[in-house]
Amino acid sequence: MKSLFNDQIGLVGKVMDMQLQRQNVIASNLANIDTPNYKPRELTFENELQKALGLDMRGRMSTTTPGHMPAAFSPETFGAEWDKQFKPRQIHGEDRVNLDKEMAKHAKNQLHYTALAQVMQKNFEGLSTLIQDAKTA
Repeated sequence: MKSLFNDQIGLVGKVMDMQLQRQNVIASNLANIDTPNYKPRELTFENELQKALGLDMRGRMSTTTPGHMPAAFSPETFGAEWDKQFKPRQIHGEDRVNLDKEMAKHAKNQLHYTALAQVMQKNFEGLSTLIQDAKTA
């Protein structure tokens, strides 16, 4: 069945959901900065997204044979992985939440989310223009 929304909107929406989950993990790490024996957690999904899109890490299409075409993206086929950075050795300050690193992750994640929100806004503005033009025609 054809949809008014293209695949890009579904993809961007799914990535925004993952960015929001990452933001919650970062907030949890920051909230537990003074908790003894707390190990920082991390949410990664970029590799799974690349695989789901059929792209290699440099953004090019992955092919296993010359005639192979990658499958279409499906938002249900990928998800985030939790990484609980467990390190068996104990080095003072290394196994704890690092405020500077977490704040840098927070800022980077915020920039990515804002850029994706702008992409979504432009998609919906385009749909709105299309609908308005169809009404006047």
